[in-house]
Amino acid sequence: MRALVTGGSGFIGSHVADKLVEKGVLVRILDTVPPHRTDVERYDVSILDYDRLRSAMNGVDVVFHLGAVADVKDAAENPQYTDMINTRGTINVLEAARRAGVRRVIYGSTTWVYSDTEGSLLTEESLLNPPSHIYTATKLASEFYCHTYSRLYELATTILRYGIPYGPRARPGAVIPIFVKKALAGEPLTIAGDGLQYRRFVYVEDLAEGNVLALKRVAENKIYNLEGNEKITIKQIAETVQKVVGGVEIKYVDGRPGDFSGKEISNQRAQEELGWEARVPFEEGVRRYVEWYRTQQDLRDKQWAQVDATLRQ
Repeated sequence: MRALVTGGSGFIGSHVADKLVEKGVLVRILDTVPPHRTDVERYDVSILDYDRLRSAMNGVDVVFHLGAVADVKDAAENPQYTDMINTRGTINVLEAARRAGVRRVIYGSTTWVYSDTEGSLLTEESLLNPPSHIYTATKLASEFYCHTYSRLYELATTILRYGIPYGPRARPGAVIPIFVKKALAGEPLTIAGDGLQYRRFVYVEDLAEGNVLALKRVAENKIYNLEGNEKITIKQIAETVQKVVGGVEIKYVDGRPGDFSGKEISNQRAQEELGWEARVPFEEGVRRYVEWYRTQQDLRDKQWAQVDATLRQ
């Protein structure tokens, strides 16, 4: 089996590539950034370049479409660019896959699609209200494109709604990387409000495992939530980083208005049909991230030390 991973050099995509290689799948990365490993094919292609995208899909059995503007702040600041990448990019991927005879497209969506949805426990069958954020709007539009291609062109698709991922290779602007960077620099961790806003974080390797399990035939033309099991407040994040790193001060400032407090989202379908569950406890995941971060920091320091002293002044 050959799998193409759009955004395969990114945070989630790189871990999906790792899991696929472990399972004996031939991996082709499609990204404008070089991958972190050398035993995969790489196509330096944008998902906006349809002709080259179509060519890159020759001989591919399944596409994991993870390439996207994934930071909600970036999305809000650049709505047109976000629409091009997240929405037009998705229909390019679907059309190229259809023309290339790809068997299935697995699409990386988000549990943010539930942000405006009412109910105490949300499932894949919950009725979604119109989105209030451009990021959510583009992800929902892409989900609808997946449904349309499944029904109109018989291209099998699977939609995975990710919880908030964390772990090695995470984007520097996410809350856990920010707290870890500050803690290791001896700076205080700042919390807006009481810090009781919560999310269900999911360790990125668990999330990658869910992507691979979605290759099962039962997942064709289905939606699955891949959400963390633990309610983790911002306060708990800070306290966990404080515990793992040690000697870190936590400060509280005025809260931000309208801060989303989180939703209860069910993983039952993924557990029953895919045999997936989030396995890595939050504190263990943070420890792994801190270890990885320190290793990367040491490597950068060693590389910098090898530069001629006159250039380091």
